[in-house]
Amino acid sequence: MMSSQRTPRSMHRRTPVWQPPTDVVELMGDVSGNALNGWDETVDRPPTLVMWANPKQLAHGPVQERMTRQFLEHPDLRSVLRPDDRHEPVTVATQKLERSPEQWMDDITTFASGLDGHEVELIGVARPEPNWFFDGRSSSLPFVVMLGVAMDHEQLATAPEHTSAMEVHRQYNRGTAAARALADLIRGRGYVAEGHGGPGAGPLQMVPAAIAAGLGELGKHGSIINRQLGSSFRLAAVLTDAPLLAGSPDVFGADDFCVGCRICTDACPPDAIAPERRLVRGTTKWAVDFDRCLPYFAVSHGCGICIAVCPWSTSGEAPRLAQTMQRKMSRRAASPAEQSRAELAPRPGTE
Repeated sequence: MMSSQRTPRSMHRRTPVWQPPTDVVELMGDVSGNALNGWDETVDRPPTLVMWANPKQLAHGPVQERMTRQFLEHPDLRSVLRPDDRHEPVTVATQKLERSPEQWMDDITTFASGLDGHEVELIGVARPEPNWFFDGRSSSLPFVVMLGVAMDHEQLATAPEHTSAMEVHRQYNRGTAAARALADLIRGRGYVAEGHGGPGAGPLQMVPAAIAAGLGELGKHGSIINRQLGSSFRLAAVLTDAPLLAGSPDVFGADDFCVGCRICTDACPPDAIAPERRLVRGTTKWAVDFDRCLPYFAVSHGCGICIAVCPWSTSGEAPRLAQTMQRKMSRRAASPAEQSRAELAPRPGTE
């Protein structure tokens, strides 16, 4: 059984590290979630499904079952779950509607604006990579449409109280409804489409797909940082064979910002957010310590503290921070001669 005793990662941490209850540690057993996630592995591979699926098939299924019981026993949380949801997808039309990729992109952008009754704040398209799909799952569909739905930051910031979890699930529900509606729209035009939202695990990891689609950069807390919404949003996805146009990653300096920021690291009760990147399945990136995170996540309604305290998530801050970081990136990219000229140029009001 994994030890419940944790040593703080940094001597600079001001708050004591939360220690998990013995019963949760026992439920986790001897299997390391970090090992399942591929920490220190040098070769890329499909991710292993670790949560939010059939608990009988998960190494930490007992922890998921405990958390589910906790949700169902809370009347407010139970009200935002969808246990009896029975969405029936629209049948794929036999006649395909011929539209150019540009026209299709206009159509899904119009859909995102809410004219079809399902407004989403972010939308982008990527071509799925095989290793985005969980082990044992795959798809031959050539595009994935990524949707982002904004959260109410005031409600999110109540984490770890149950009111934060209610907001998270409300937005998961909104994202799921939008993904299904978009899939139905595409299917009605004669193309295959499969919509999915959270928190249940779908066929693929949504974060790498959303990054490739241009929705933002990976943050130190393991969630995406968007230049408009910060980290205060949730994802949904639609896999399809409709002829679309794939986007590209949006790099605006959030990763660089995270290097010098310790806010989420210091705010995380179980000290699960490391101050440096690490190798995960062949890629060096920000990665949250699953074995430290899961026990607190399980007993605190899903937590969410890290994205709530993220400076990018504060209302109105993300656009300003993105502009600041892009200016810094531009200065670094300038040649030494251009930097010298910029430093010698007179400032406004000093001529």
